Amino acid sequence: MNIENDLICHCFGYTARDIEADVLAHGRSLILERIIAAKSAGGCRCGETNPSGR
Repeated sequence: MNIENDLICHCFGYTARDIEADVLAHGRSLILERIIAAKSAGGCRCGETNPSGR
């Protein structure tokens, strides 16, 4: 199993590899902040894209 390509966020397509690259680029991951901002702007589609509906 290759967790690097496993989706962490189904709505926005972020993978474990994306989070790792973000940490290397910024010293920490900013992905959660991007997800929160996008969700606040109405960009969440978890119910449609995440198999668990969350």
